[in-house]
Amino acid sequence: MSRAEKSIKVLRVGQRYVRDDRTLTHLCLVSRALGAEAIFLDDVEKDILGTVEEVNKTWGGKFEVVVGRPWKSVLGEAKREGRKVVHLTMYGLPLQEKIAELRGLDRLLIVVGGPKVPGQVYHSADYNIAVTSQPHSEIAALAITLHEVQSGEELKRNFGKSKLRIVPSAGGKRVIEN
Repeated sequence: MSRAEKSIKVLRVGQRYVRDDRTLTHLCLVSRALGAEAIFLDDVEKDILGTVEEVNKTWGGKFEVVVGRPWKSVLGEAKREGRKVVHLTMYGLPLQEKIAELRGLDRLLIVVGGPKVPGQVYHSADYNIAVTSQPHSEIAALAITLHEVQSGEELKRNFGKSKLRIVPSAGGKRVIEN
């Protein structure tokens, strides 16, 4: 693992049934696109699993969605693996004050909450981090944190073998089949 490559996994604690499907899909896609290896979800519609699987097949990568593991189990395993647990919460310390320390870590579990995160998550986390101290989207907080922790290196990531590949263009769309 090079200095720029980190092992990052994401844990979603809690979910609002039905109305959270779109949020969960976006958490998966943002995690995948911005360099996480896997996301742990309490429960999920099969459509979301199918969407992520199809994105992996079409655009490359091996991003994994792990469903049904209790969050306490995921936190415990992360600690045993030597991962630092970074809980994103508007009540935490400002990201900009801790970012240098977080960039020095190679193995992280980033926790994003749904409704009512149990107090044990705050106490189990190595870092409680706020991306602003204002209410906003957990998807935005995750994206900003993944980007900042990796110093933008995730934007250069190669997803390996894929069916399709975008050729960057200043105008229009260029997609080639591999």
